[in-house]
Amino acid sequence: MTDRLRFRSDYFRDRAAFQGLVDLLFDTFEIDIGQLDRMGGPNPTSMPFGYFDEAGRCVANFSAFSMPLVVDGRQVRAVGYQSGAVRPEYRGRGLYRDLMQRAFGWAEAEGYEAGFLLTDKPALYEPYGFRSVEQHMFVGPMPVAATAPPCRHLSINNDEDVNLIRSILAERMPVSERFAVADQAVEFLLNPCFDQSIRLSHIAGDDAVLAWRQADGTFHLLDIAGRNMPTLSQVISAVQTDAGRVVVYFPTDRLAWTGKAERCEGSCELMVTSERDVLFTSGPAMLSPMADF
Repeated sequence: MTDRLRFRSDYFRDRAAFQGLVDLLFDTFEIDIGQLDRMGGPNPTSMPFGYFDEAGRCVANFSAFSMPLVVDGRQVRAVGYQSGAVRPEYRGRGLYRDLMQRAFGWAEAEGYEAGFLLTDKPALYEPYGFRSVEQHMFVGPMPVAATAPPCRHLSINNDEDVNLIRSILAERMPVSERFAVADQAVEFLLNPCFDQSIRLSHIAGDDAVLAWRQADGTFHLLDIAGRNMPTLSQVISAVQTDAGRVVVYFPTDRLAWTGKAERCEGSCELMVTSERDVLFTSGPAMLSPMADF
C-alpha cells in the first residue's frame, strides 16, 4: 500500500513538508493555509499525520490539534481533527483510514477527554465513535444601544491589525462560560481570509475584537475575542448598526441579553466523541463560526 510513499508525523518544522500540506489543501479545497506565514505560523499544538511521495508531495493528511474548551465553567481538554485530504490518484488505497487511526490513537495516548471534527460526511466517522450534535444560534430583537464610542474597523490584510488581534487572542477570555473555545487563535485569524463577508472591529475600551456581518436588516455577531467582554448593548453602540434584528452564534450568558434558540443549519456537521457527555449539557449552544476548523 505504501511501498513508494513515506509516512511522516509532526512535520511542520520542515518548511518543505508544511508547504506540501499547503499545496494539498489548496488543490483539494482551494483554501490557502499558507497565509499563516504572516499570522505567526501554524498552530504549535498541531500534530499532522501524512504520506509523501518520492517527489516530496504530500498526497494524504489528517491532523489533530489541541482545542481546549470551557463547558459549564469547567475546563475540558479536547482535541480537534482537521486538514483531512487525499489526492485523487491515491484514493481508495486506505491511506485516509490509516491516518485517522493514527491520529485517534495519538489523541487517546495523550489523554484527551473529547474529540471534535466538522464534516459533510458524518457517516465516515460514526464507526469511530463520533456522533453529530445539534447547534443552536440565538435570535432576537436589537437591545437598546448603550453609550459607547465607535469601534475601529480592522483589516485582516493589515499587518498592524493582525498583530493587534493576535495580542488580544493571546489573552482572551472565553466568550461564554457555558460553551466556548478557551484558546484557538489560528482559526479566528484564518476564517476571515476564507469568508470576505466577515468584518472585524476593535472596541478600545474593552480591548475586544468583534467578528460580525450584516445582511438584510440583521446583525450577525459571530464571536468576540476580548480581554474584557462587552455587553451586546455596548457592541451595538460601538458598531453603530441600524439593523432591527440580531443573531448571535455562541451562548449569550456574558452579553446581558437573551435570544430565542434556533437550530443552526450549515454545510458541515459538528461531531464529537467522548466517554462522557461534555457538550451542551446546560442547554442549546454552538461553536462560534470563528472557531470553525
